[in-house]
Amino acid sequence: MKVDTPYAQGTPCWVELMAPDDQRGAIAFYGDVFGWTGEPGPAEFGGYTMMLLDGLPVAGIGVTMPQQPPTFWATYLAADEADAVADRVGPAGGQVLAPAMDVPSVGRILLAADPTGGMFGVWQAHDFFGARVVNEPGAWTWNELDTPDAETAAPFYADAFGITVAPAADRPDYRVFTVADRQVAGLRQVAGPPRWSVYFAVTDPEATAAACVRAGGQVLREPADVPGVGRVAVLLDPQDAEFSVVSPG
Repeated sequence: MKVDTPYAQGTPCWVELMAPDDQRGAIAFYGDVFGWTGEPGPAEFGGYTMMLLDGLPVAGIGVTMPQQPPTFWATYLAADEADAVADRVGPAGGQVLAPAMDVPSVGRILLAADPTGGMFGVWQAHDFFGARVVNEPGAWTWNELDTPDAETAAPFYADAFGITVAPAADRPDYRVFTVADRQVAGLRQVAGPPRWSVYFAVTDPEATAAACVRAGGQVLREPADVPGVGRVAVLLDPQDAEFSVVSPG
């Protein structure tokens, strides 16, 4: 669907791939897999690439910062005031990794980590509020925090953003972020390092997995039906960034 208004605070509003060196390779890969288009941006913005789907912003591709993992998909949560969220991160048990700063004319950004180490971005919109298309083939459709300590992570996000993070009615082992009565993200307890995962909508996970392999990526988990979710595959791009695709059931 097309998005024409700013995202409510605490809602995922943007996703971006942070790659170490082969930005053009990443642009080509995701163009082949999802049909995106994009070119490296101006040098003053680090060459940041705004990827487009049918001419509308859908995701970004940038270059990894020193304190970040080598290659990963980052999730940004919307904020009415980035500095106010930053002020709540520490008291809620998290850490501000990069303080709030202006991105001239488009918005204000900061990077933070929750108490379990899960990294995320915060975006305060000015001229740019985030993805203009979501929840349709080729666009991202869901964000999920995987963490080894859900009991600690859940209240952090609730406190930092003033939203509800509580067990799902039909899955008490799974928590959902709820903003204005709308479920906007998920949280599940898993073994391993904490991270935000990104799911992209597709019409045919098998075909997307095949396209991923042809473009130089890998299939980490073959397409399979997930009750209540749809058909899901987990893929890896050529620079080792993991992402998932889902065809809603």
